[in-house]
Amino acid sequence: MIVRHSRSVLLACTAFVTLGLTSISLAQTTEKPAASAGDSTVLQPIVVKGKRVAAKPGSVADTPLASQTTQETILKKNVNNLADFGRTVDPGVTYVPKQGGAFLRGLGGPRITTMVDGVPIPFLSNAARAANPITDTTNADGGMNTFDFQSLSTLDVVRGADSSRAGSGALAGAFVLRTLEPEDLIEPGRDWGGVTKFDYDGTDRSAGGSLAVAKKINNTSVLFQGSYRKGHEIENNGKVDTIGPTRTEANPADYDQNNLLFKLRQQLEGGHMVGITAERFSRDTTTDLKTLQGATTGSSRVYKIGDYDGTEDNRRERVSLDYQFEAPSADSTFDAARMSLYWQRLTREAGAEGTRVGTVAGPWLRNNQIQENDYGLTGNLTSRFATGTFEHEVNIGGDVSLFNATSFIDGLDACILGTASATAKAFSCPNLHADQADIPDVDGARLGLFVDDKISFGNSGFALTPGLRFDWYDYDPKQTAAFEDNPGFAANGLPDGSDGSRFSPKLLATYQVAPAVELFAQWSMAFRAPTINELYLDFSNPAFGYATVGNPDLKPETANGFEIGANFGDSDTGGRVTAFHNLYRNFIDSETSFANPLYPAGLTSYFNRNRVQISGVELEAHKLFDNGINLHGSLAYAYGKDTDTNEYLRSVAPLKAIVGAGYQRETWGTDLSLVTSAGMRSDGNTRTFDAPGYGVVDLTAWWEPEQTKGLRIQGGIYNLFDKTYYNAVALKDLNNTTVPSNSNTAQPLDFYSEPGRVFKISLVQRF
Repeated sequence: MIVRHSRSVLLACTAFVTLGLTSISLAQTTEKPAASAGDSTVLQPIVVKGKRVAAKPGSVADTPLASQTTQETILKKNVNNLADFGRTVDPGVTYVPKQGGAFLRGLGGPRITTMVDGVPIPFLSNAARAANPITDTTNADGGMNTFDFQSLSTLDVVRGADSSRAGSGALAGAFVLRTLEPEDLIEPGRDWGGVTKFDYDGTDRSAGGSLAVAKKINNTSVLFQGSYRKGHEIENNGKVDTIGPTRTEANPADYDQNNLLFKLRQQLEGGHMVGITAERFSRDTTTDLKTLQGATTGSSRVYKIGDYDGTEDNRRERVSLDYQFEAPSADSTFDAARMSLYWQRLTREAGAEGTRVGTVAGPWLRNNQIQENDYGLTGNLTSRFATGTFEHEVNIGGDVSLFNATSFIDGLDACILGTASATAKAFSCPNLHADQADIPDVDGARLGLFVDDKISFGNSGFALTPGLRFDWYDYDPKQTAAFEDNPGFAANGLPDGSDGSRFSPKLLATYQVAPAVELFAQWSMAFRAPTINELYLDFSNPAFGYATVGNPDLKPETANGFEIGANFGDSDTGGRVTAFHNLYRNFIDSETSFANPLYPAGLTSYFNRNRVQISGVELEAHKLFDNGINLHGSLAYAYGKDTDTNEYLRSVAPLKAIVGAGYQRETWGTDLSLVTSAGMRSDGNTRTFDAPGYGVVDLTAWWEPEQTKGLRIQGGIYNLFDKTYYNAVALKDLNNTTVPSNSNTAQPLDFYSEPGRVFKISLVQRF
């Protein structure tokens, strides 16, 4: 609900502070639960993948709805990016690089919250420059994948429409990332440790190396992690290496990726720890856009052969002051606390540079930059106490941030230089827009406060966790010279500011049937504030009568999420099963109208859909036999539709499963897996591509020589039988009836295929 009254925000904040103080007071006046095992039921962690690392109390990942992947699994599965993660680890994750990153349960982009060490990564977007997300060169959407898998200790995928801890954006769930800590590398009894990895990945013919080392001196620990990767384009299964509309091979590309992580930790008396974290991620890509070269007429491929490159650069930098507390005794008022004061800057640039031929002949440059600077504070407190036969674990936390968002599209062409022909000046130049801001600069604030109480009923194994979160945001667009240069400014002026608030409750029930079997059910609500792009975008082309604009009156998206499931087992035998049903209101979408006389060629704007629902099931199981044989399988199925129009959501991936069998001894092992997917559900439109189902086979093996402690060599053949297949979600909007020509940007179908047979090999050394 959009509000413009600071009083309501103040009252809400006061209520949360009062509630927090009341809980703390209660903790101080009631006794702690006895340490005796006979007095309480201890809930055992459920191991899903690898050796589980316990989530911090009160963190977003501290829920039975989370599935965890540890550094051990990341290394063993040769996971270098989100595409690998969805391909080999979690079938419920679909990666679509041209559409902002990962999709989870049919939703992606700003509808998934991504956090690194508790710090949220913003989602950057400029829909006007996205155009065709499959082929466009200035698409600046993204940001959620600006991290390095080699720097991670754990990755928790928290599923469900639940903002009770994650805050705005968690309509599908959250990716909760925890980077390496010194204790992850230093084994008990030692004062230093490390891990290094070298690998080759045939998917993009890349080679990479990473090193992480940690040292402890008395109560001081320090960690350094660095990685570098150099590679090329992601291979497809096309075979035609030509210029222009007949090309089916991927466009040649080169990229450099690096990551640096530094941590300093000082343990103090009484269970306190203070520290500093510094992190920097960078990835720069240059692509030879052969598909858009060679034509002399039209407007789609009129670029000089060998002189038209696409660029894409992503950078994220973070510095934080960190504090943690673990109670040294059972009679402490607080059992745990965590806080980080941080600065973070996320920058994404995408564009193209080269020489244009045809009507507007000459040098050509477009570079779309979006940047967000954040200053924030995040943290939580945990207190455990007993009231009669009830045991409580109260978590109080929140986050607050101030941010500044900027955007600018830099350009150079014959029109800007004044060298264009008279014909171009009359007919082509009015259609070209650069050296402007499509979105005004925005100063803003975000606030979130939450409280929940896990109430355990004696030693029955049953627990209820009611929770409540309050979120508030305020965005204030600024008038700048760059935005005044936007033709839309003359027509629409500076848009109004926007603010809003929302309460998100939850109720989680868990039942520990046995030490390694946990049942759970949850109802929760989720909330997503509109993005700056959705509110304030103003791309207008009055000369040609079309525009794409935001809507400052958008309502926040909300959701009701229902989950029921079970976690069971350990690293030898275990798994999880979940069924979910999510109901969304005020779902933000875009539509094009031709009714506005100022924009007869179409006015595209955002609006709130009334009702959308997404439902499905997810399964995972594994079994290790005494003779060394292991079986594993996982499955994700979901469907979604607009319940008012009965339209199915094509962003929901088809049924996907990963099943396999392996054999392992003390020093070696092998695995054979089948990755299979159903075809895309038809939307009844013959012009959109319904990707067929597929099944691809992966064969991997590993060896840990006895003579070299800590060394692991592993390799694999992926897509063993060189199957041609397609990413259904990535191509959900592809019009495969368009005949590729110089008047469009369509390519033959094989151009959009996934990689064929590829090889991977890696060497990991722990020391």
